[in-house]
Amino acid sequence: MDYPSVLSKLCTASGPSGFEQAVAGTAATLLSPYVDEITTSRLGSVIGIRKCGKPGAKTLLLDAHLDEIGFLMTGAEEGFLRFTSLGGVDSRMLPNAELLVLSDPPITGVVSCLPPHIQRQGDFDKAIPIKELYLDVGLTQEEAERRVPIGTPAAYPGGCILLGSDRLSGKALDDRSCFAVLLHTAQLLKQKELDVDLIVLGSTREEVNSAGAITAAWDLIPDFCVVVDVTHGDTPDSPAEKVFPLGKGPVVGVGPNCAQWMSQRLFEKANAIHIPVQTEVMAGNSGTNAWALQISREGIATANLSLPLRYMHSPIETICLGDLEQTAQLLAAFCENLGKEAPAL
Repeated sequence: MDYPSVLSKLCTASGPSGFEQAVAGTAATLLSPYVDEITTSRLGSVIGIRKCGKPGAKTLLLDAHLDEIGFLMTGAEEGFLRFTSLGGVDSRMLPNAELLVLSDPPITGVVSCLPPHIQRQGDFDKAIPIKELYLDVGLTQEEAERRVPIGTPAAYPGGCILLGSDRLSGKALDDRSCFAVLLHTAQLLKQKELDVDLIVLGSTREEVNSAGAITAAWDLIPDFCVVVDVTHGDTPDSPAEKVFPLGKGPVVGVGPNCAQWMSQRLFEKANAIHIPVQTEVMAGNSGTNAWALQISREGIATANLSLPLRYMHSPIETICLGDLEQTAQLLAAFCENLGKEAPAL
């Protein structure tokens, strides 16, 4: 899998929560060679299905969400746009940031900021609330009202860049990097015989309410789910007990949001194929779609498999290419012989 190329395509496409059409189209095109059927759910999630052909086969769903954090325009003042957040946006990052307003046609804007020369004493140490920020799109009030209706979404612009030889940085790697892992997993399994029906889900709206994953679970009725999402990567200033090193392999979740036998199976498969793994204790809500999927319908056996990522919910999220490769290899190994080796439900 050419991860830089694939992620450039996925991350360049805009898709804030509830407005994922562009990235969903890209995801469907990339997934189609590896599955038998591609559909789109009523909430816009991309669903790829590969049947194993065995009577009475169980169904395994692999999920990674396609949406990204973003913004919604709430009005205009003197041509400057006012906006609110979609998902967990850190307001500290916004002054002087560039945003892409997804109007027709799209418009590039910059979040205005006061120069240091005219700031009041103490302003340097304060984060400005989003409700007090303005987006400068170079329009008059009349033009802004006509071209950017209230409710127009916006997102960080751009794709990905390489950092050194094995790091990739950009926006929306949460969670497009993990959808790329699902693509690679499906590619690795393409010529393999499976004993479960495989569903690859690129879900929508995870950053706001997990609605894409929840509705897919009710529609598709999987027996097992593996949710692949990002977790916090290490930096020099981060608390060591809450982060995971990049380049040390995927992270397996353990805790009440994880079926114990599925977590154990991930550890065993990693050991069998000599892939290093890390362990994340999830004492409660995992903060991923697994929290919602686990209690969908009568309850679904669910696992959390995570990819370390630095600078989450920023336009410079950073991952390790080696971790992507190893996560896909582990997930492919997990899928093989699952129907035979899984405990009775």
